Amino acid sequence: MPTSAALKLSLERGFDLIEIAPTAKPPVARIMSYDKFRYQKEKELKKQYATQKIGELKQVKISMKEAINDMNVKARRANEFLEKDNKVDVTVVMRGREKMFKDLAYKKLDAFLKLITIEHKKTSDPKIGGRGLSVQITKK
Repeated sequence: MPTSAALKLSLERGFDLIEIAPTAKPPVARIMSYDKFRYQKEKELKKQYATQKIGELKQVKISMKEAINDMNVKARRANEFLEKDNKVDVTVVMRGREKMFKDLAYKKLDAFLKLITIEHKKTSDPKIGGRGLSVQITKK
């Protein structure tokens, strides 16, 4: 149907002419109320957002002086986060003169990552910034 005829028909019925698929050959349009169309689109978007699984970013901080038992407790907590499909940001906090010993921080981070029992992968390389060394991990 030509555009002018469709527009005339929509005005006679008291509705709007809404272009549904502009890239199709020929373009697809529908005669309906624009408010109703917009309401249906918003409803679809809300439904999509509700069904989307959003993995949160959880953070686990360890210090350079952390004992092995404390690291085990925090590793268990990181395991719980990974089981729930969350990303985990592991941060080795360095204070004062500890910032000079970056190689020890890398060793501490590697030791902590070995304590995590769930198979995981690093989403980024360890980065030094802010208050220490951090890396993000996710479940494989």
